[in-house]
Amino acid sequence: MDKEQAVRMLDSLKNKEVDEIFVSKQDFMIFREVIVNREDFKHYRGIAQRGGDVIYQYLDEPRS
Repeated sequence: MDKEQAVRMLDSLKNKEVDEIFVSKQDFMIFREVIVNREDFKHYRGIAQRGGDVIYQYLDEPRS
């Protein structure tokens, strides 16, 4: 995964084109670098999976 692909994935999640996205453990650090710099960062919820993978969902209300 590269940064552009991460941005596309996050945009498709935000635009409700997909319900959730899966990020593997090996891609997590690149993905994290992109997501934490977004203005709408607090709208994304990451759900950790066994083995270090993460499933992300987009929330209409930002988390606290």
